[in-house]
Amino acid sequence: MSELRDKNGLTEAEFLKSYNPGDWKKPSLTADICIISVKDQEDRILLIRRGNHPFLGKWALPGGFSEAGECIEDTAARELMEETCISMPSKDLTLVGIYSKPGRDPRDWTVSAAYMAVVDAEKVKPIAADDAADAGWFTIIRNKGGFMLKKDEIELNKNDLAFDHYDIITDALRRR
Repeated sequence: MSELRDKNGLTEAEFLKSYNPGDWKKPSLTADICIISVKDQEDRILLIRRGNHPFLGKWALPGGFSEAGECIEDTAARELMEETCISMPSKDLTLVGIYSKPGRDPRDWTVSAAYMAVVDAEKVKPIAADDAADAGWFTIIRNKGGFMLKKDEIELNKNDLAFDHYDIITDALRRR
């Protein structure tokens, strides 16, 4: 049986020899993680305060860049551990969605796979680590325009969160 050839007469092996992956600009791949809990009948979400640029000092979901050869689910579990010291198997994370809006990250073209998990906050104690300056639970207060987040004297609205994390949290809350 003869090998299949494309419209240029090339076999797959011949095509791959001449294929240059550098001909196509590639996005960076990241994972973001929504950890939601219910305490005293209030939904809460875990956020970290960014310790690095961009969005230095803003609150965000735990997350970060995928490493070469790493599946994105493992990226999510690794980043959650690195930034909050919370160990969670990747199998316990549920995909919320893929976020690829141009400009979502000022560093470059970045696509994020967002995941979520619902946990018992009494059993999960976040500790800020790696590039997170702080970590903590924020109460989700729903309102006509969506929601706001509150922790002690800190109140966060859409523009107070880094990247497009307000949109990711909105989608996670719809899936919950």
